[in-house]
Amino acid sequence: MLIATAGNGSPAGSAPSLPLPGPASPALPQGAAGAPSPDTAQRWWRDAVIYQVYVRSFLDSTGDGIGDLAGVRTGLPYLKKLGVDGIWLSPFYPSPQHDHGYDVADYREVDPVYGDLAEFDGLVADAHRLGLKVLLDIVPNHCSSEHPWFRAALEDGPGSAARSLFHFADGRGASGELPPNNWRAMFGGPAWSRVEAESGAGGQWYLHMFTPEQPDLNWRNPAVAADFDQVLRFWLDRGVDGFRIDVAAGLFKHPELPDSPDPAADERTRDSVNPLAWNQPEVHQVWRDWRAVCEEYTARDGHDRLLVGEVSVRTPGEQAAYVRPDELHQAFFFHLLTAHWDAGTFRRVISEALTDIAGTGSTVTWVLNNHDQVRTVTRYATAPGSAGPTESAGGLGPARARAGALLMLALPGAAYVYQGEELGLPEVVDLPDEVLTDPIYHRTGSREHIRDGCRVPLPWSGHASPFGFTSGTGAARPWLPQPAWFAEHATDRALADTRSFWHLYRDGLQLRRSLPQLGEGTLRWLDSPPQVLAFVRGDGLVCAVNFGTEPVPAPVPGVPLLASGDCPAGTLPGSTAAWWMHAPAPR
Repeated sequence: MLIATAGNGSPAGSAPSLPLPGPASPALPQGAAGAPSPDTAQRWWRDAVIYQVYVRSFLDSTGDGIGDLAGVRTGLPYLKKLGVDGIWLSPFYPSPQHDHGYDVADYREVDPVYGDLAEFDGLVADAHRLGLKVLLDIVPNHCSSEHPWFRAALEDGPGSAARSLFHFADGRGASGELPPNNWRAMFGGPAWSRVEAESGAGGQWYLHMFTPEQPDLNWRNPAVAADFDQVLRFWLDRGVDGFRIDVAAGLFKHPELPDSPDPAADERTRDSVNPLAWNQPEVHQVWRDWRAVCEEYTARDGHDRLLVGEVSVRTPGEQAAYVRPDELHQAFFFHLLTAHWDAGTFRRVISEALTDIAGTGSTVTWVLNNHDQVRTVTRYATAPGSAGPTESAGGLGPARARAGALLMLALPGAAYVYQGEELGLPEVVDLPDEVLTDPIYHRTGSREHIRDGCRVPLPWSGHASPFGFTSGTGAARPWLPQPAWFAEHATDRALADTRSFWHLYRDGLQLRRSLPQLGEGTLRWLDSPPQVLAFVRGDGLVCAVNFGTEPVPAPVPGVPLLASGDCPAGTLPGSTAAWWMHAPAPR
């Protein structure tokens, strides 16, 4: 079934109807399923698979070329059929869009380009009817330079209460012409911008660890914490099931704002490296306070409200400090996402996660793709071990991405899937300079690390752009151009092809859900050749991944339950992952 568009009968301005899958996947092994206990049902987040919706690029219902909340509502049955447990919505709050919503001007509203609060309420109600959780993206480290607080800070001047909500400071030098310290912004350039005084001369400077349009909030001012307490309650009262927290290792800066011994570290790595600006000890009290708010709502109906943090720190041990029982429920485990395609590297980072993070009583939150990273189909195509650079749309990239997905879904804990991952979308690497929107590009002039390529609007149907993404008479072009080869990855084709990425994900999610130990499962490594990673879980699931290019003997006899590629009995081909079921290990 194709998505209906204005060209084939859809009313102008209405959301396209989506293609839905046909018959169910093959039957699962008898006896594998087990009813969850009430406690497991309450603690749904421990083994949940959440689908990240980048709202701007998911589905456009109005014909303006930008995805919106009504489009997300239309897509909910598709996501339910895929088999995920919930969705995480990228920021949809009012914003000047300097960083596509991560510069928030109002934390308690919906930007008109995405809809309104009534549409949001309808989305939550529809999701809950389908049994899907809804997580919101919340941005506490910084706001927009158009936020009323920052506008007041500019108007009220030095020493004002309004300026104390941010990091304003006098400059150095004879007339304050130099920034207060030597820090550099993650998105390029100095981390300080100067404002004009009423006299027209240069005034104070303010701190922004990303862009000048995103001033950092001063969390040492109790008014900031008090306001965010109300923001959480505003959305919890509207029925959301939790929050993904942007820059969760941020918020507090060293109180003296001293010079950094390596001021360009954040700019060089595009990561939160500066120890004076990130991972300060005071941040943990914020997460204790937020956890208490969530527990208050959980106590009302017995269903957990989730806090999952974007915690970018150096080691799994440091990350474990954020998921202690009274802080965040979970934190994204980025060390798997950044691991090179290598069996030894994957084994090391998985072992560290299970030791350090699961040891806190939390479960590991696995992720391989998101809106800030090059997609695995492209990333793995040129990883160490390749015979050389390969085309992202063919060769090793897709095979490795399929194997990586099956590995991730077999690991004990939770997992997050980024939209288009289930379609096997490669990165769009050749967007023209003039269409790039990422502030990293506009601040540095470099295409390295830019994020537009993984944010191109999804292809739903048809053979040419807009591929069913947008509808309506005279529909605008998608906000980022879609390449012609997107046709090969359109949802309607994926649903019709039982060998597609989509069916691999759905089969993996269905089989995963049938297993009795997802979040709580144990893991034991199996002896295997150097290029192979193999383990057995306590519930008897065996997963093996051949990181090499040559076939090896399979660790388990017989045809696998599920494989990322052709996998004859007794053999594990190169760049392939497979699952088998054995009797559970003795306890």
